[in-house]
Amino acid sequence: MTLTHMVFDVLCIGLATYDVVMTVDHHPEPDIKCLASGLLTAGGGPAANAAVAVARLGGKSAFAGYLGRDAFGEQHLQEFLQEGVDPGWIVRGSIPTPLSVVLVKPDGDRTVVCHKAQMPVLNPRELDLGACHARIILADGHQPWIAMEAVRQAGSSPALVVLDAGSVHAGVLELLPHTDYLVASARFAQDFTGKADPHAALEVLCQHAPCVVITLGRDGLVWRNERGEGSMPAFTVDAVDTTGAGDTFHGAFALAIARGRDFPAALTFASAAAALCCRKLGARPGAPTEQELKTFLQAPALQVCNG
Repeated sequence: MTLTHMVFDVLCIGLATYDVVMTVDHHPEPDIKCLASGLLTAGGGPAANAAVAVARLGGKSAFAGYLGRDAFGEQHLQEFLQEGVDPGWIVRGSIPTPLSVVLVKPDGDRTVVCHKAQMPVLNPRELDLGACHARIILADGHQPWIAMEAVRQAGSSPALVVLDAGSVHAGVLELLPHTDYLVASARFAQDFTGKADPHAALEVLCQHAPCVVITLGRDGLVWRNERGEGSMPAFTVDAVDTTGAGDTFHGAFALAIARGRDFPAALTFASAAAALCCRKLGARPGAPTEQELKTFLQAPALQVCNG
């Protein structure tokens, strides 16, 4: 399926899952049965969701990673094709597609249980990465050897690396020294640095990457680079489900940088996209289109949440 010498805004490398999302009235207690009031099934995974977010926002994206030859993998592949994500760098195999069960509470918060114990760590020789040229490489650390090879092959080109650091694991740590933009969750920032205060964590993380953003959910984000540091509150929306908001942020941010937007504009663009993602159940249905995001940002009553 590989296409020859394709140029993309963003190449997303990492995890693709299939999500089973259920809404529940409360977090289930031990040893009880409860009923779900809603159900949604769709593709998921940090890098995979980011690739869809890029495509929805009018960018050209490709995904590199693994999907099984099972029904979940086939459905996810069809979703990529329908969304316009190039699947030419996907490896298929007999190992089942990773599966996530997501429980969403009435306030939009969610619990995710992911089964990916058997997911193979792909060898770069399984993919023709030389045929894929991207302005931005966005990696979530779940396929580190592919990401490292993509970075190596992009060494003589202007490609920049955005690292989605959701949690501390070996793949993220492997990619960290090669990162231009570290976009980290509050969980990663605290676990990696030992600092509960995000601003204190920024100081440590900037020793590992030239530009760091820590996303804080409803509390917005904080950032630091060579020009200084600052914060940005979150946009106000009626949240239904926060699943995929971070993934959408990463995809939108990477696309904004690929399109040459300045750093503050890229943060605004990504923050708004992430907020819009929370308005619907599931990561994929929530990811906004380019027109939806443009309309939202132009709304005269646009507000931000100060936490």
